[in-house]
Amino acid sequence: MAIEYRGEKFEGYNKPKRTPKHPTKSHVVLAKVGDIIKMIRFGEQGASTAGKPKAGESDRMKKKRASFKARHAKNIKRGKLSAAYWADKVKW
Repeated sequence: MAIEYRGEKFEGYNKPKRTPKHPTKSHVVLAKVGDIIKMIRFGEQGASTAGKPKAGESDRMKKKRASFKARHAKNIKRGKLSAAYWADKVKW
């Protein structure tokens, strides 16, 4: 089920994808909550984020991940229509 929205093709709602050609943002998602549909760009292009937790992860990366989640906790709680929610889910 391919969806086209504002010239951008998506696999479906709430399925993030990489945007390597975008000048500033690394990912985009077509978020849908109820009847509200919103295209959200998130993530800094080229940023070295912590990624998903790995076995044997360094203390520095654990602290980096915890700092991001603490700093953006209020916005992450806003749900699927916030960029922080998707950055937390995909990049951290």
